[in-house]
Amino acid sequence: MAENKFPYDTSYTQNRELSWLKFNERVLEEALDENVPVFEKLKFISIFTSNLDEFFMIRVGSLLDLSRLKNPPIDNKTGLTPQAQLEKVFESVKPLYKKKDEIFFKVENLLREYDIYNLDVNELKESEFQYVEDYFKKNIMPLLSPQIIDSHHPFPHLWNKSLYVVGTLVPKGKKNLTGIIEIPKSIPRLLYLDGEKPRYILIEKVLFHFFNLVFNYYKISTKSIISVTRNADINPKDEAFDFDEEDFKLHMKQILKKRSRLAPVRLEVYDDLDNELKDYLIQRLNLSQNQVFKTSSPIMLDYVSVLEDKLSPQLKTKLAYHKFEPAYPTSLNPNKSIITQVQKKDLLLTYPYEDIKVFIDLLKEASTSRKVKSIKISLYRLANRSKVVEYLCQAAENGKDVTVLIELRARFDEQNNIGWSERLEEAGCKVIYGIEDYKAHSKICLITYIEKDKINYITQIGTGNYNEKTARLYSDLSLITGNREIGEDALEFFKNMAISNLNGTYKHLAVAPYSLKNTLIEEIDRQIENAKSDKSARIIIKANSITERDLIDKLMEASCAGVKIDLIIRGICCILPNIENKTENITVSNIVGRFLEHSRVYSFGEGDESNIYISSADLMTRNLNRRVEIAVPIYDKNIKKKITRFLELNLKDNQKSRLMTNTGDYVKKEDENEKFNFQEYLLELALNQNENHKLKSRFNFISNLFKNRWLRNEKERV
Repeated sequence: MAENKFPYDTSYTQNRELSWLKFNERVLEEALDENVPVFEKLKFISIFTSNLDEFFMIRVGSLLDLSRLKNPPIDNKTGLTPQAQLEKVFESVKPLYKKKDEIFFKVENLLREYDIYNLDVNELKESEFQYVEDYFKKNIMPLLSPQIIDSHHPFPHLWNKSLYVVGTLVPKGKKNLTGIIEIPKSIPRLLYLDGEKPRYILIEKVLFHFFNLVFNYYKISTKSIISVTRNADINPKDEAFDFDEEDFKLHMKQILKKRSRLAPVRLEVYDDLDNELKDYLIQRLNLSQNQVFKTSSPIMLDYVSVLEDKLSPQLKTKLAYHKFEPAYPTSLNPNKSIITQVQKKDLLLTYPYEDIKVFIDLLKEASTSRKVKSIKISLYRLANRSKVVEYLCQAAENGKDVTVLIELRARFDEQNNIGWSERLEEAGCKVIYGIEDYKAHSKICLITYIEKDKINYITQIGTGNYNEKTARLYSDLSLITGNREIGEDALEFFKNMAISNLNGTYKHLAVAPYSLKNTLIEEIDRQIENAKSDKSARIIIKANSITERDLIDKLMEASCAGVKIDLIIRGICCILPNIENKTENITVSNIVGRFLEHSRVYSFGEGDESNIYISSADLMTRNLNRRVEIAVPIYDKNIKKKITRFLELNLKDNQKSRLMTNTGDYVKKEDENEKFNFQEYLLELALNQNENHKLKSRFNFISNLFKNRWLRNEKERV
């Protein structure tokens, strides 16, 4: 019997995992940019490391699970099996560790020029060494739980992303043993050696050096610092037991406990490890040799944020990005009702350049306004101290009908969201825990109010989360509109979510998993028809990732028809540009810079004839087929021009932007006469906007002062 032919053309596509690794390499390379402040370079290395941790926990963990299936699925972009993908991933990651080490020590040398020292034990002064030894004996050693491994002491469970010091112990006249110490999380990672200057030593180096004091009964033949990464890709749908909807929150709590105990996917080793001990660990952890990764820089760099707090204001000025305050929109009067102003004119906020406080103030106003009758909102990720939750609770306590669709399965934010859901319920909010089998990833808020016996709506739809902290770090767009029909669509959306109806119909909103993908394909088809009719045909898409095969093929079709396509894809991009007779009219670029480019924008056509949407959805299979996502069309002409300008400026960047080649690699844009940095340009605009706002406020204050004086003089005269 003849084998089935692979049904996909892979000449213009690439594997999502390998594409992501190239993106993360771009993050690492920011630490080489001369224009990046020195301490920010260290942060980029830290981000690269934490990104890689999550990649192994989720993507590698998922691939390992798939590779064990009897009939594993084949990647529709490359034709690779999960096992073949894993082999390519491990092969690609090895050089990234080496590159990370080289860049880390370059940055450490730069930091030393400013008296910031990450010291080794052999660099300590005699007095410092004595201090460290005393500190170890008094403050660390009593907290340790060392263990040998033999027939009476079984191999311990190594917790996910914990640090351990492990060594080979040589007893007198007996077989060698393995000794292991978990570094307690209760011990601060940094031991400072100077009261004023950030001169410090990592605590794992201290334990590594004094390992022999813990196992003083033995000789130590070899030792190392290690960390195990475990599979964290838990999908409640795949669990082997059923649960009632009422117990879903309890079920998620149980899931979180399982996460740290799942199968190992990676072993990281600091410096070197004796082959015999390494083979022993591999065997006990059920890993292969290519799942072991050696590093000479710290395994975990989560201490960077703690170190930053140690820097003096003067050092921060020299070594970190300059501080800035998000601007207040010039189109809004801060002294008037936001609801009233938005009812008259749509508002677009551009985070982090404009302030999320505008939306927070909108919620605050709604929570106390007698006109407002209800607030409905979908929540995915929130700040640890959330003003959004505070005002939702306040609204419920003030008698408003508050409905919250909160997704408990927001990966790595599950515990946070469970806590917030309980707080919201206590305040009297109606809480819905997402939709079975589909993550609710949409970003939508609906405020319903009655004015002059008429029901009105204020609808907010954005590309990013209601998180006050990340709104200062992520580049996102947020539309606030008084459009009645969009408000009615939003009302219908929340009704459908309450009854688990994913197939709702809407006049304006494109909602996944039912209509968003079809809407995008229809818009691409419209541009294809324009190109065939010799009309202007243009597509610009800005997203975090694109993996959805049908959309990739449709974009290839549009390219072949002559449509000019610019894809601004920050992360995974499975479509390759500039492939002859396939994607010659497609460019792919991305910006990695101070702010994480997070906004999703789909623009079809040019000028007044263009259709523009902003959305919570990336162009990924999961987003379009297995999540609840929303895209909203932009109708206000001025906002449409603002978004078009935003996209054009992004494409103009020649400092932070990189172009993807037809091999999937990233290259700098060719030198141009005028240097242009997209994010710095928007920062400068925000700064000017703030200055104008301050001047306007001062003018109004002085104007009111003179007005009041005049009125007082007039009263006295009369």
